[in-house]
Amino acid sequence: MGIESGKGCGLAGQHVGTLMTYPDIEMLIDGEWTGSATTEPVINPATGEEIGRVPHATTAQLDQALAATKKGFAEWSAASPWARAQVMEKAARLLEERKETIARYCTMEMGKPIGESLIEMDFVIGVTRWCAEEGRRAYGRLIPGRAPDHRYSAIVEPVGPSCAFVAWNFPGTNVIRKVAHALGAGCSLIVKPSEETPATGMEIVRAFHDAGVPKGALQLVFGVPDNVSRHLIASPITKKVSFTGSVPVGKHLLRLSADTVTRATMELGGHAPVLVFEGADIEATAKLVGGFKFRNAGQVCISPTRFLIEKPVYEPFVDALTAVAESQNVGNGLDDGVTMGPLIAERRVDAMERFVGDAKDRGARITTGGQRMGNQGSFFNPTVLADMTDDAVMMNEEPFGPLAAVSACSGVDEMITRANRLEVGLAAYAFGADRQTSDRLSQEIETGMLGINTPMISLPETPFGGIDESGYGHEGGIEGLAAYQRTRLIVERV
Repeated sequence: MGIESGKGCGLAGQHVGTLMTYPDIEMLIDGEWTGSATTEPVINPATGEEIGRVPHATTAQLDQALAATKKGFAEWSAASPWARAQVMEKAARLLEERKETIARYCTMEMGKPIGESLIEMDFVIGVTRWCAEEGRRAYGRLIPGRAPDHRYSAIVEPVGPSCAFVAWNFPGTNVIRKVAHALGAGCSLIVKPSEETPATGMEIVRAFHDAGVPKGALQLVFGVPDNVSRHLIASPITKKVSFTGSVPVGKHLLRLSADTVTRATMELGGHAPVLVFEGADIEATAKLVGGFKFRNAGQVCISPTRFLIEKPVYEPFVDALTAVAESQNVGNGLDDGVTMGPLIAERRVDAMERFVGDAKDRGARITTGGQRMGNQGSFFNPTVLADMTDDAVMMNEEPFGPLAAVSACSGVDEMITRANRLEVGLAAYAFGADRQTSDRLSQEIETGMLGINTPMISLPETPFGGIDESGYGHEGGIEGLAAYQRTRLIVERV
């Protein structure tokens, strides 16, 4: 593969990526699979090779999709929740049958190890089934009236045709969180996955199409992101916007949504602090949170990033986390034994080098890693940076890569203050806190999701979302369905 292992990072087994066939990428518009004269390449980040082409929707195709989504909404929203659930359950069964193939596409276009892609597909199937069932429970309520001849009813209904824009780091998870919640709530949806990872989203949409979702109720487009988002959001047909991605792009889409007063859900970036207290089992904690850190090469919005460690256990934790980093087997995600794949593209390697260089200039100690790997593909060594200070760029900008920044803290007050220092608040973690401290963290850590003694904070039935500049609204749980619903009051004099 042309990759030299970093310190402690072994190479993978036999390379099988060249044996896989990548699909032709198409869009689904008004029930028909179609292409476009304008395309861009899809690059395998493990090899740097072009593996496919993704079409760009024309303005006429976007207009066709908008007209179709209006008709699709009328048909899909009129179906009973029970009937919608039956179609979605069939889609889940098709996804189960196609799981291994879609997982391989995910690894080819995004780079993550095949084991992680299979786990992601299990999550896709789980979200589909959960939304199918929970969508049957769109309950309203009767409100006691003040006059005996007045009846007050609050009814819940789908908000309308929606559009969704999806980041590349979880090509399955990010897509299904839009698709399943929209369809489960009774909305139609135009979804635009990332052009860097189009096949996973395409095959998920195909499963729903093959399961019998009506024409126009679910459509798939690609194109220049700003052009597509501007066109879809500006349309009076669009009643709901959902986005997963960076804070700057999220703010841009919010400004566009404001022009038409279109409701929006924004799942934006994070910079998750990890608080490790003296009472923690250091080896076990480092192994658990370190594995989560290097999952998906650190390209996870809820990835542990800023490690704030109580001084008595600081050096033991640095040593333990370093060992976890050095145990990672970096390589092509389709190779046997790989535990960490490449970054999505060369631009992310450049970003890692910028973060590491700045940290070194500010006195950080690199205990392992710190450089790119080889000359083929977008690989960067799992890296631990000790003695980090809050003025370092990486302590203020989300690295979105396999970099762990570790700092010593004198106690809970300092740890909470530093954890809350940034304007993003998506996820945070704490290990080894006593009961009193855990209660305090639950109240004082400013984050949308807090994991205490566990990094496992995302399930189909739990709300997923942040506060402050990490966005607003939720995906997952009943909150994810509510994002695609609206409430109306009916007052009847009887």
